[in-house]
Amino acid sequence: MGRGDYIAKRVGFALITVLVAITLNFVLFRAIPGDAVSALRCRQCTAAFKEFQRQELGLDKSKWEQYRLYLADLAHGDLGRSLRTERSVASELWAPIRNTLPMVALGTFFSILLGVAAGVVSAWRRGTIVDRGTLYTGLGFYSMPPQWLGLLMVLYVSGWLGLPTSGVKDPILGILGDASTWDVVVDRLEHMVLPSLTLGLVLLGEYALITRSAMLETLGEDYALTARAKGLSNWAVVRRHGLRNALLPVVTLVALSLGFIIGGAITIEYVFSYPGIGLAIVEAIDKRDFPVLQGAFLLLTLSVIAFNLLADLLYFKLDPRVTT
Repeated sequence: MGRGDYIAKRVGFALITVLVAITLNFVLFRAIPGDAVSALRCRQCTAAFKEFQRQELGLDKSKWEQYRLYLADLAHGDLGRSLRTERSVASELWAPIRNTLPMVALGTFFSILLGVAAGVVSAWRRGTIVDRGTLYTGLGFYSMPPQWLGLLMVLYVSGWLGLPTSGVKDPILGILGDASTWDVVVDRLEHMVLPSLTLGLVLLGEYALITRSAMLETLGEDYALTARAKGLSNWAVVRRHGLRNALLPVVTLVALSLGFIIGGAITIEYVFSYPGIGLAIVEAIDKRDFPVLQGAFLLLTLSVIAFNLLADLLYFKLDPRVTT
């Protein structure tokens, strides 16, 4: 199979998965008892007002007609309107997503950098105290609930490092005068460090264990043994011959994790009151804002599919054999 056929096949599978995800997202929010309007609780939410809202949302139509309208709206980039603010769902989610993405990127950077390094060193020093210490540390972080680790960060690390434990920016920054761009960047980084570090430590064990396993498998291949027979040191074999091929499962894990992390950071954002997509989902659940929840879940699902497709395409650079 050629590269063009491989790409077309992967993109086709991704598009089919997107259609299935859209359909499931539509069905799940209509399979629960009641609907988005019946969950409204307010003084002006009379029976007439709720009936008007059902007509506005198209809930008075048949399920097939609702599905057709849902697909038509998505084709135009319309995710609906929030029941709480009457603003479009896209505008409601845009600001939280902008806050979540840099935090997730920083946390992923921590986890990849430390996790891959720990996995390589552990495989290189297999059977030693370094290997066991790295392995147990990785398993420990991997087994920790993110919200519990976040609370430990708030109680013991924030005061030691002098970092803020909530919000995304200092509320008094710029009040006494215009803040410089450097001050704004530093303030944002200070607010991101603790949630990003929590996320990175939770993922650290996952990357370390996957890297260690892939490295041990790669170092047992014939070409690695031949390199040792030529007189190369263990570290040279690890660096030149083992790491590149061991990155295949790591790339898959990174791509899949990036999609899941955006949704998996919900508990971390809740602990640190970080105004990202996770906190927005929690608030939408509290307010029974079903259109926002439906839009958020759809975006999270599409992110997983997109990053999975990206992982498949990145395999070209790492292993040309995937097209054969």
